[in-house]
Amino acid sequence: MTVHGTPPRVLTVAGSDSAGGAGIQADLKTMLALGVHGMSVVTAVTAQNSLGVQGTWELPVEAVRAQYRSVVDDVGVQAVKTGMLSSAELVETVAELLAGTDAPVVVDPVGVSKHGDPLLAASALDSVRTKLLPQATVATPNLDEVARLTGVRVASEEQLRDAAAAVLAFGPRWALIKGGHLAGDAVDLLTDGVEEHWLRARRHDNRHTHGTGCTLASAIASQLAKGRPVPEAVAAAKSYVTGAIAAGFALGAGIGPVDHGWDLTRSTRGAPAA
Repeated sequence: MTVHGTPPRVLTVAGSDSAGGAGIQADLKTMLALGVHGMSVVTAVTAQNSLGVQGTWELPVEAVRAQYRSVVDDVGVQAVKTGMLSSAELVETVAELLAGTDAPVVVDPVGVSKHGDPLLAASALDSVRTKLLPQATVATPNLDEVARLTGVRVASEEQLRDAAAAVLAFGPRWALIKGGHLAGDAVDLLTDGVEEHWLRARRHDNRHTHGTGCTLASAIASQLAKGRPVPEAVAAAKSYVTGAIAAGFALGAGIGPVDHGWDLTRSTRGAPAA
C-alpha cells in the first residue's frame, strides 16, 4: 500500500460563485492544480453566471467564525487567502481570526465583480483599511480596488509605485498592485517598500477572464504554503494565471472563466500559447 504524505494546507475565506469561475470554487480548483489541499470558509452565497451577479446572501458571523475555528483548530493551515467579505462586521471578524493564526495571509480586497457588481459595502472600506490589510502578508488589489481604498488613480505604469505606497501605508508586508487594466502588457508591481519586483506577461486576446483575481491570490497562497519566499511565490502564481487566462473558455452568454486546470489538461487539449 502506498502511503502519501499530507500536502500543504491552504484555507480560503471567501464567497461562493455558483457558476464556478471565481470565489471559493476558483480558489479550490487553483489549490488542487498547484498540489496543495484546499479548505474553505464560506462568507457569502451568490447567484451568478457569465452575465453577472443576480443575488448575494451574506452568512452570519457566527457561521463564518465556526467554519474557521473548525478547520484551523483541527487541521491547521500553512496559508490563508481572503476574498469576498461583504460587510464591516465580516471584515472585522475575519481580521480578528487571522490575527490569531500563525500562517501567511493573502488578502484580495474584492470590491466588485468582473461585471461591475458591488461585492463590498462602502461602509466596510474603513475596516478593510484598518483591520484587514494590517494582517496581510501580501495584499493583491487591482487598480479599481486601489482607487476605492486609497484614492490613488493609476493611469500609467509609473504610477503603480504611488499605488503601492498608498496600500503599504495601511500595513500589509507586501503589496502586489495588479496593472492588468492598463494598456499594453500585463504588468504588476510587487513591493515591500524597499524591494521592487516588476512582473510582466504578454496580454492574451481572450475576453474569458472571470476569476483572475481570486485565482492569482489563491495561487500565491498555495506557493507560500509550500515555503516559497514572497517574490518567488508571486512570480510562480503570475505564470500560472497567465497560462490560465490564455486557456480561458466560453461559458454561457457572457464572460467565461479562466482554465484552472490548463497545466494538467494540456496534454490532451493542447498547451495554450505562452
